[in-house]
Amino acid sequence: MKIQLLKSKIHRAAVTDANVNYEGSITIDRELMDRVAMRPFERVLCGNLANGERFETYAIAGETGSGAIILNGATAHLGKAGDRLTIMSFASVDDTEEVDWKPNVIVLGEKNGIITSR
Repeated sequence: MKIQLLKSKIHRAAVTDANVNYEGSITIDRELMDRVAMRPFERVLCGNLANGERFETYAIAGETGSGAIILNGATAHLGKAGDRLTIMSFASVDDTEEVDWKPNVIVLGEKNGIITSR
């Protein structure tokens, strides 16, 4: 049997911009994506800690080292610069793998710098 488990999590990512005139998605600094093994165009679930909004979209890679977290298209209406997000992706995993499963998690601080990693 396959189950859905957390694969990647970027916690407390500060929104740096919002662009309603873009096709859609969330732009994430490529370095942050790489640290949690998140891929471009991967489906993500986002929770906005400021307003409680939850939304699904897909990740696109931003400039490495930029700290960019940009809400694009319709998601731009669900947050504003400075809001903190939890950005998550999940994997379908055989239930026998569940015992040893460990998601890739980072917690961000000032300027979206990594403060902890697990």
